[in-house]
Amino acid sequence: MSTENEGTQVPESRPTPSAPAAPPTPPAPPVAPPAQAESQAETPAEKQIEPQAGTPGAAPTQAPAPAPAPAADAGAGWPPAPPVAPAWGAPQQPVPEAPARGRGGGLIAAVLVAALVAGGIGGGVGYWAANQRDGGPGGSTTISAGDSPSSFKRDPGTVAAVAAKALPSVVTISAKSGGREGEGGTGTGFVYDREGHIVTNNHVVASAANGGTLSATFSNGKTYAAEVVGRAQGYDVAVLKLKNAPSGLTPIPLGDSDKVAVGDSTIAIGAPFGLSNTVTTGIISAKNRPVASGDGSGGKNSYMSALQTDASINPGNSGGPLLDASGAVIGINSAIQSAGSGFGQSQAGSIGLGFAIPVNQARNVAEQLIKTGKPVYPVIGATVNMQDQLDGGAGAVIAEEGSGGTPAISPDGPAAKAGLKGGDTIVAFGGRPIDNGRTLIGEIWTHQPGDKVEITYKRDGKTSTTTVVLGERTGDS
Repeated sequence: MSTENEGTQVPESRPTPSAPAAPPTPPAPPVAPPAQAESQAETPAEKQIEPQAGTPGAAPTQAPAPAPAPAADAGAGWPPAPPVAPAWGAPQQPVPEAPARGRGGGLIAAVLVAALVAGGIGGGVGYWAANQRDGGPGGSTTISAGDSPSSFKRDPGTVAAVAAKALPSVVTISAKSGGREGEGGTGTGFVYDREGHIVTNNHVVASAANGGTLSATFSNGKTYAAEVVGRAQGYDVAVLKLKNAPSGLTPIPLGDSDKVAVGDSTIAIGAPFGLSNTVTTGIISAKNRPVASGDGSGGKNSYMSALQTDASINPGNSGGPLLDASGAVIGINSAIQSAGSGFGQSQAGSIGLGFAIPVNQARNVAEQLIKTGKPVYPVIGATVNMQDQLDGGAGAVIAEEGSGGTPAISPDGPAAKAGLKGGDTIVAFGGRPIDNGRTLIGEIWTHQPGDKVEITYKRDGKTSTTTVVLGERTGDS
């Protein structure tokens, strides 16, 4: 709306005639509220009254009344002080009743003055608002992106706040083999300590572990060469170390995966299909999922009792952190279930079934790899049949004979000392149901060598329990 004609200058050649003094009037009617005042200012009768000031929107002033004749006694303080106008909303004082002849004229004058004052205020506010909006005379009404509040911050605990804090400690890993074909891929990792150790999946770096090249790129775009410190094929965990690591690295805090509950919020960070620094959210949809992932060959599979999440995880998310609502790592994203395929990192996309290695297990493995470069696995000293699944998942069967004709039960091993024999079916381990050999291995690897674990097994149709003290095996063999 243009503001150029809101106030019209009155020509000097037409002085405003003096208005006769109005006789006393009865109490004025209540003044209409602002919205009604604006409406009144738009009536035709009021539009004929021109404001007396040249400034746009200025409130018009009343014509001065003729001065009364001087009093005989100048010392009486003539002229007398004008009556004090009542405050807005204050009760009106009684006014002496005027002759009937002036009643109508005084009322009309009061209404016109109220309307005129309301119109002047409205015009002034409208002019000021338009002036502010337009940036002053001749200004632009366009609001640029730079006008957005620069002090806007996300509240602690929101996804945006958690992601902003974690992203500088997450890296995108590029792995290239040393072969002629240059095989490799992209994965994710996160800063484990201030010395420059990076935790990721073994399958992310396996192609570059022998003679290949590795690099890690941070969210600020800086890339550093890296080398393998150690790999645990069975756990699917690997530790890298940055060459010429920058100072000021901030490790992501590690949570407690044993305390995670189904329904807890999750945040996954990674590089799905090479799209670095991608953040997705979901919940923990299940715990203790038996997952075997790898390249499909029996000896190279990894077994885990995984955290299941519906946060979107795709190829390239492998090795990245799965965070809880506080921003602590509760798992390492490792595998997905794809439609029409088994567990693993095929090129199919997420269908809402992602699996992460619990961080309590990953922490133990990482510490072993940093100290010795080799993983240490807890074992029961028995060969378990990985093919058969009795009665639709009734337990893990101890083989009658080991590979190459070796005994299925290691002499003087943990299983032998616990009284287990070939053909026994283990149906529970540490109080958790066991439906097949993969589940048993995944549960065993959640423990540490030397742990005492109760085993429930069946032999000749009879159910029994025993306690096994877990042994250890060093390295991938």
